[in-house]
Amino acid sequence: MNYLGHAFLSFGHAEVLVGNMIGDHIKGRLALENYPVGIKNGILLHRAIDEMADRHPAVIRAKLLFRSDYGLYSGAIIDTLFDHFLANDPKYFPDEAALASFTSEVYKSIDNYIEHLPQVFAGYFPNMKEHNWLFNYRNLKGMERSLGGLARRAKYIPPIDKAYTTFVASYYQLNQCYFDFVGDMVEFSKREISRMH
Repeated sequence: MNYLGHAFLSFGHAEVLVGNMIGDHIKGRLALENYPVGIKNGILLHRAIDEMADRHPAVIRAKLLFRSDYGLYSGAIIDTLFDHFLANDPKYFPDEAALASFTSEVYKSIDNYIEHLPQVFAGYFPNMKEHNWLFNYRNLKGMERSLGGLARRAKYIPPIDKAYTTFVASYYQLNQCYFDFVGDMVEFSKREISRMH
């Protein structure tokens, strides 16, 4: 899962959400000691989600569609694409208003812990908020931009347009992979969070 997925899988726990959102930028165990316990739990949850996602059969199946063109970057591409399917999942976001309300709560939570954001995340968070990345995963134009953002951050990734073309061409297949995956992730994350509290 990407930003929307990690925010969603925090289930309204503000500090967990912040840790879950910044998780990619916190490396090693020592770095964890600089954070309040809730944020630290969120970072650990982020790592557990990523690990679980990497070995989930539906994710492995989805990655195959991109592997020949993108190799190891297939995982990052699937993370981004699954946020699109989550943003359009009527079970969790029945309409645009529900997604808009959720995303604005996420930005508020992060704003409340601004002093804990790592430099890199703090650098692009204003842009994320201003251009409402989390909401824009819902539409295809937003997905094109998200993949473009991934390409800018990943120095050695091959040209990203092929990934967008594959996404559109394999839309229903990828959507099915997402549906086979999301329920397991929801259960897994809820279990992890209740273990932490």
